[in-house]
Amino acid sequence: MRAAIRILGIDPGLRRTGWGVIDVEGNRLVFVGCGSVATDDRGSMGERLVTIHAGLSRVIEDFAPAEAAVEATFINKDASASLKLGQARGVALLVPAQAGLPVAEYAPNQIKKTIVGAGHGEKAQIRMMIAVLLPKASPDTHDAADALAIAICHAHHRQSAVARAALLKAAGA
Repeated sequence: MRAAIRILGIDPGLRRTGWGVIDVEGNRLVFVGCGSVATDDRGSMGERLVTIHAGLSRVIEDFAPAEAAVEATFINKDASASLKLGQARGVALLVPAQAGLPVAEYAPNQIKKTIVGAGHGEKAQIRMMIAVLLPKASPDTHDAADALAIAICHAHHRQSAVARAALLKAAGA
């Protein structure tokens, strides 16, 4: 039997950044923990980003994941909202990278397709499949459920993600 790989999934958001931790043992998924880092809507952008950084740093310290995965940003019609999400996403990429973890990125449609079998699954479908795939998980928020979905997506695609990262590193990119 292969050693377990601990994966941290991160669903970046400025109001709430979801996180989910799973262990992968061969093809078996094991729920470890999940939650979200909430920021104060009245705080400055800098204060909110510091809150996300501190919260994710604490999660990494508490759970010691070996790899991380973050949802890629989709561009919406509101450029200001996209920019703010991008800043939160930057912190979500930075924290695990600072801890020395390889960080993979997955598009929202790829995550949904991996979890529910279709690239346009609804939040309720994702939560239902999380309950099936991780029966001990009971995420309190959609953000935490989405983060678990990101971790599961990485568990399914990690071999190709790790191989891609190694090729990029070897090429000096």
